[in-house]
Amino acid sequence: HVISTALFDLNSFENVVTTGVILNEKGEKMSKSKKNFPDPYKVINEFGADALRAYLMGSTVMHAENLFFNENEVKDLFRKNIMILWNVYNFYKQYAALGESLKLEAQSPNVLDKWILSKLDQLIEEVTKSMDAYDLPRSVRPIGDFINDLSTWYLRRSRDRFKGEDETDKQAALATTGYVLVELSKVMAPFMPFMAERIWQEVTGNNFNDDSKSVHLEEWPKASLKSKDQSLKILADMEIVRKIVEAGLAKRDEAGIKIRQPLPYYSTDIAKELSPELVEIIKDELNVLEVRFGINELGTEMTEELLDEGTKRELVRFINALRKNAGLTIEDRVGIRFETEDARVKSVMINMGESLMKDTLATSIDNGRSDVLIEKDVKVNGAEVWLGLVKA
Repeated sequence: HVISTALFDLNSFENVVTTGVILNEKGEKMSKSKKNFPDPYKVINEFGADALRAYLMGSTVMHAENLFFNENEVKDLFRKNIMILWNVYNFYKQYAALGESLKLEAQSPNVLDKWILSKLDQLIEEVTKSMDAYDLPRSVRPIGDFINDLSTWYLRRSRDRFKGEDETDKQAALATTGYVLVELSKVMAPFMPFMAERIWQEVTGNNFNDDSKSVHLEEWPKASLKSKDQSLKILADMEIVRKIVEAGLAKRDEAGIKIRQPLPYYSTDIAKELSPELVEIIKDELNVLEVRFGINELGTEMTEELLDEGTKRELVRFINALRKNAGLTIEDRVGIRFETEDARVKSVMINMGESLMKDTLATSIDNGRSDVLIEKDVKVNGAEVWLGLVKA
């Protein structure tokens, strides 16, 4: 500083980052001579350099405090961040033409798209603010929360949109997901550089074909939504929705009723009213026919129609599990074979067959055992059922 101010009348630097000491699980300072540390190559080979880097950058060691190094925490970060994000990308690429639909020409009317874009804006603002303040741990931590929201709420709630027949809504979901993955990769780049680069290269369609193109050469992202007030309202409303769903699931758990069994209604006292599109999300999440506002109550009276629908959903779950275990893809069609003495299962297979086949990518349903690709004995609401699949 003395030399810099004497020569140029300027500080030599404005900010400095200093680290604490990394200790092993026993609280000992790691030392080459003592060899009291886990093999870094083993950690990197098992969980990747990104997981180790993000773990250290998000830890107290970057606040100049001591860190008790824990390999299990690196594993958790790998599992909850990198693997979950990779699963999101793998699902997206099944339906997307990579390199296309990445610019949001117009805002999607779907509330889920609006919500995830609002969450993305919030993430960009949080990480940017913390990076500008040289606070690395607070820059890293929101990324994991965002990845969790992207996977467990947005993508899970949007799965049927990717597979649906509404082409406009499908394209909106694809465009939004692709855009989010590209912008997220830019936010991740300083902390998980290899995963960020891989996702950016593949989603943009560059595929490492041009050495001059890289996520690390991109400009830092900026918020995409124009209205801050609208964005905050969307976030607040969705938070209410998730609280209602949490309370409703607790009521189901108390009553001992599986989520696949439809129920007549759920009544909540958490909100007085919500928009129809948010009510639809609650209905789907809680598997109820109606959402009411007033007291906290779950309607549990079963009609024959509701019991049939619950049975159908159980069958769909088992059949799709068989498809997965057989290594089938969304391009493969199957024939369903079944055998049971249960009257309701037989009735559902016959009377709800069209809906069941649509949900399982099947072309036929036949009663009776035969040579099959894969088979399993299952219990559907207590009834014993043999299920088998053949290639269509």
